Amino acid sequence: MARDLVVIGLGYVGLPLAQEANRAGLAVTGLDVSTSVVDGLNAGRSHVDDLSDADIADMLGRGFVATTDAAVIANARAVIICVPTPLTPEGGPDLGAVMGATRAIAAHLQPGQLVVLESTTYPGTTDDEVRPVLEEGGLVAGRDFHLAFSPERIDPGNEHFGMRNTPKVVGGHTEACTDAAAEFYGAFVDTVVRARGTREAEMAKLLENTYRHINIALVNEMARFCHELDIDLWDVIAAAKSKPFGFQAFYPGPGVGGHCIPIDPNYLSYQVQAKLGYPFRFVELAQEINAGMPSYVVRRIQDALNDEGKPLRGSRVLLLGVTYKPDIADQRESPAKPIAVELRDKGADVEFHDPHVTNWRLGSHALERVDDLDAALTRADLVVLLQNHAAYDLEAVTAAASRLFDTRGATSGPKVVRL
Repeated sequence: MARDLVVIGLGYVGLPLAQEANRAGLAVTGLDVSTSVVDGLNAGRSHVDDLSDADIADMLGRGFVATTDAAVIANARAVIICVPTPLTPEGGPDLGAVMGATRAIAAHLQPGQLVVLESTTYPGTTDDEVRPVLEEGGLVAGRDFHLAFSPERIDPGNEHFGMRNTPKVVGGHTEACTDAAAEFYGAFVDTVVRARGTREAEMAKLLENTYRHINIALVNEMARFCHELDIDLWDVIAAAKSKPFGFQAFYPGPGVGGHCIPIDPNYLSYQVQAKLGYPFRFVELAQEINAGMPSYVVRRIQDALNDEGKPLRGSRVLLLGVTYKPDIADQRESPAKPIAVELRDKGADVEFHDPHVTNWRLGSHALERVDDLDAALTRADLVVLLQNHAAYDLEAVTAAASRLFDTRGATSGPKVVRL
């Protein structure tokens, strides 16, 4: 059966992409190696924050189908790779899933097809790693099939920007490849931005997230010395952002998490070191600062308890919000985990509450969410706001807590200590 699109990888990137193409009337098949993911989707169950079961049911009603059979690739007009690229222990990107998807495409590649890589990686991956595998069967990119890179820009939980209204960058192996990718995405994305080539498109994604990584590190370091100088950094940021040009507000926090900020800049740093032989010092310094924030937060928690005449060992600490960003269930790379582990190692009695998380694993140890938030707030020696979920009534939290350490600058009052 002919299909307009096969999306390989049905996670937080691939599934919203499949949904938007499906909404636009394209015949879409989702391909994933996970049988449980495929079976769940075909039964109408979503496994990502941004899509509900009703959304999946709507997709199925419009002809979407999920499968583990790579043979569907042969009948597709376009194939888009949306698989994970985690870091290796050495700090470089793990291309195992990307190359696995590439080999699957190569086994079924047809003349005239469009192949797009969306998985975040280092510049040169599309042309130097993916293209040679696709061309092993004799078809040539730019002549027999189209090849492009288009960085994913999905922001889980963002109510204002989704797949359709977030501009889509595309860069092809040749100009004709770029045109083919731009035309295809233009069917379900409002704005398509053409990059010069695949390397420029790959670098664009790394620049976006490195920019955020470095600026978050800047305010995180400022948070440390502003505390020592008795300066309210939150008030400083509020004043600075009143300037209508030349400034963008970034905010400190307990660390950085998620699938992009703690990971993507390392791809670039790794490639610079590997290819050019010298470090990307901005990224390495930002990584050092941001990675050190959980331990800094633990020290501040200890100080807050000391101010009350209580030792950290034996104190009950309630953590509010353990996901990496507000109003989603995603815990990937969340700084809440190293904070909780260090608190437990230092003898604290750690409890947690999160409206989106029921059970939370800390290595081999599992914590269950406190059932009664009001009671937990009252009995805690210190409440720590790590993630400001919309479900939290912060006035009520502040009133109930005997002491509140706020890492998000969302509360104020005599009982509140802010990062």
